[in-house]
Amino acid sequence: MSEAATLDRRINAFRPDLADRRLERRVAAERYVDGKPMRVTVPSTPIRRAPHPGSAIDTEALLGEAVLVFEETIEGWAWIQLQTDGYVGYVSSDALGPEGTAPTHGVTALRTFLYPGPDMKLPPLGALSIGARIAISGEAETRGASFGLLAGGGGAVVLRHVAPLDAPPEPDFVAVAERFLNVPYLWGGRTSLGVDCSGLVQLALAAAGHAVQRDTDQQAAAIGTSLGPDALDAPRRGDLVFWKGHVGIISDADTLLHASGYQMQVVAEPLRAALARIAASAGPPVAVRRIG
Repeated sequence: MSEAATLDRRINAFRPDLADRRLERRVAAERYVDGKPMRVTVPSTPIRRAPHPGSAIDTEALLGEAVLVFEETIEGWAWIQLQTDGYVGYVSSDALGPEGTAPTHGVTALRTFLYPGPDMKLPPLGALSIGARIAISGEAETRGASFGLLAGGGGAVVLRHVAPLDAPPEPDFVAVAERFLNVPYLWGGRTSLGVDCSGLVQLALAAAGHAVQRDTDQQAAAIGTSLGPDALDAPRRGDLVFWKGHVGIISDADTLLHASGYQMQVVAEPLRAALARIAASAGPPVAVRRIG
């Protein structure tokens, strides 16, 4: 019997005409294929719900992230699954390339420029957000500034803005999230140029070494330990408060840090005021969870 009715389409690639071969015994489809490994080759790209430029953006993929490609269309769309969190959707085929050299470093600054060479006076090729992944094959110094040279002549980044992927993680994910203060709210956003509530949580936790899923309901079901109904009487830094469709981070006993669709940016606001305001539209919190 097909599991199509119960499988989460956000993290399982299946349609009536085509499905991931790993789901062959679980869902019915006309054809099953193995995903082709590829990698994101642009600073970021939206992952859309349908292969159309006006389709809703569910999330974003960052430079260097690995994907599996199940289909490429003549219209220039690729149906993919992001390997970071399993998210399925459509991206422009132009945003992808061969796997190439595996990334060695990740961007740890909130954002940094990609230069054509190791010189800050050169016009940048683009901006990279925290969480982007690059392969560095060498180093160079210009006027006292150290640069990492991307493999294959792909440009250069300021070395202090990146770290090896095997470096110790950030010790405090809340401190990472606090660096996003005043970043604009963007539905589906997952970069320092625009982020939504669960994207902020995912990016901050990833920097601290915790891989979590993308959306609020997924996070509320899986992150850390669920706390009791009285958890907000004495919250701790790092507690996560979930509502239906929203999540915020306790930065101290009196403050909620979150990407707010009301203020349309990442804000730190008085906890009690936030609880009252959000309750008026979304009801009371559905979960409070703690890591560690």
